[in-house]
Amino acid sequence: MHTIKLTLAYDGTGLVGWQRQAAGVSVQELVEEACGELDGRAVTVVAAGRTDAGVHALGQVASVSLARVIEPRSLVGAINARLPPTVRVLHAGEVPPDFHPRFHARRKTYRYRIWNAEIISPFERLYAWHVPADLDVASMGEAARAIEGTHDFSAFRAAGSDTHGSERSVFVSQVQGGGDALVVYEISGDGFLRHMVRTIVGTLVEVGRGRRSPHSMTEILASRDRGRAGPTAPPEGLFLTHVEYDEPVPAAAT
Repeated sequence: MHTIKLTLAYDGTGLVGWQRQAAGVSVQELVEEACGELDGRAVTVVAAGRTDAGVHALGQVASVSLARVIEPRSLVGAINARLPPTVRVLHAGEVPPDFHPRFHARRKTYRYRIWNAEIISPFERLYAWHVPADLDVASMGEAARAIEGTHDFSAFRAAGSDTHGSERSVFVSQVQGGGDALVVYEISGDGFLRHMVRTIVGTLVEVGRGRRSPHSMTEILASRDRGRAGPTAPPEGLFLTHVEYDEPVPAAAT
């Protein structure tokens, strides 16, 4: 058996997210079926993060064990030939058999795109949250920086989440104007709770609209109360941009 590390990009529109669900098409299902067809047997593909329905990825990382030996460049082409055009393997490489894309990840980065103008381009509507009201980007940036560090993020976790433990370390949390009407939020951390990034964004937008002060982020964190935070931002603006490991991941012995 050979453990293969895959780096993937996908458009989450119309998909139920990474993880297989009872109904709907998932990214995991598509990649497992493509790899299974190549290997001639059922396979399991494990990802670094379980992105939700409608969320996109530019650099998702996953692993799969294959019995068949295929040169990495050929493997990328062979898997992509069996995937819809909205899901693509960007890179493949053999790694040690104990490699785990989730547990071995040291840093994950998400980007959230907000289109802040009266009208949104039809080419942006599936990849940004349309917020036509004026936003104070400077205040949003101040509020974003307040959550950097190690905290209990219970206030930004989806209600009913079964994740064990709610303490996470956020290394970077920043808001920038991306030109024209685009406002971009980027956050890097050692891990994220369910809906954590989208709830942070929903709260930052309330700060930008003047409904909350930038200092309220600290108070929300301390409360550990989901009811104190803002709404959950829609999924279409969220991208998993990359996952970092202790590089280089050593190649498996041959």
